[in-house]
Amino acid sequence: MSGTSNVGGAGVYEAGDQRNVKDSEVNQAERYKEGQPNSHKADDSKDERSIANKLERESKRQDEPKPVSKEAKESQADPTLPAKKHGNEPSKGAKIDAEIQQEEDEMLRKKGIK
Repeated sequence: MSGTSNVGGAGVYEAGDQRNVKDSEVNQAERYKEGQPNSHKADDSKDERSIANKLERESKRQDEPKPVSKEAKESQADPTLPAKKHGNEPSKGAKIDAEIQQEEDEMLRKKGIK
């Protein structure tokens, strides 16, 4: 029925985006990058790796250090730092953690450990 309409140009009714690509163009197209690092998620239930491969990967992962972000490292040194970096006042808990950390550092200095 839309073929008999006089409204709009002929391009409106054509499915230009649904045309098949020639085989010669497919072979020359840039391929997706294969074998990207971290392309397999370890706990992905839809991952098709065999159980043996999953077990081997887990045994290797036990030896790897867990990645820690820069902000996490900084927050271990100063619990109030993340809030200050974002322009906020540190929470009451963060302030208490900072006080406890200072007290523990003083005690260790007195004992000569740190």
